[in-house]
Amino acid sequence: QVQLVESGGGSVQAGGSLRLSCAASGYAVNKYCVGWFRQGPGQEREEVARMYTGGGLQYSADSVKGRFAVSQDDAKSTIYLQMNSLRPEDTAMYYCAVKIGRWLDCYSASSSYDFTYWGQGTQVTVSS
Repeated sequence: QVQLVESGGGSVQAGGSLRLSCAASGYAVNKYCVGWFRQGPGQEREEVARMYTGGGLQYSADSVKGRFAVSQDDAKSTIYLQMNSLRPEDTAMYYCAVKIGRWLDCYSASSSYDFTYWGQGTQVTVSS
């Protein structure tokens, strides 16, 4: 079992920054696929970033490219989502999710259903 705990959400004004954290535990191997997703009120869940913690894969959705970046701290088993130049349309509940597997499994994941373990979410609210 993998346990994920997100933190770092909050309320900011447009143009501000937040850094979300996703602390992972319960998995003995430090190579896995992590996705950051968000879901606003009445909206579909959207993947905004993905990385393979073993290296070689980082992805940002077009909607956040150049503003959001995913990174990791292996010592802390924590994945971060740095969010800059926030916009009101970034307002959503943000989730991290893990898919156990190899690099190719991470690369080929096509939807949120491919991710097995999910955190409880952290709310991000951006005001204009």
